[in-house]
Amino acid sequence: MPGSPVIPCLRYADAPAAIDFLCAAFGFERHAVYPDDLDNSVIHHAQLVLGEGMVMLGSVKDMEGDLAVFMTYMME
Repeated sequence: MPGSPVIPCLRYADAPAAIDFLCAAFGFERHAVYPDDLDNSVIHHAQLVLGEGMVMLGSVKDMEGDLAVFMTYMME
């Protein structure tokens, strides 16, 4: 199976800044970014790719605290 079988899913208090940082510092590329229609500082979902790997992220929701980490397992 090409790519990573495990895709980390992260939530950030400032998701747009996290996206900029991950792209600048590590070379990730924006595959998909879905900001809120009314507030561009809120990212509902983003996919960043690096080689065959991917990380998914979004903005923290009120009930989640400053950072929540989830793992999504891709099944064949």
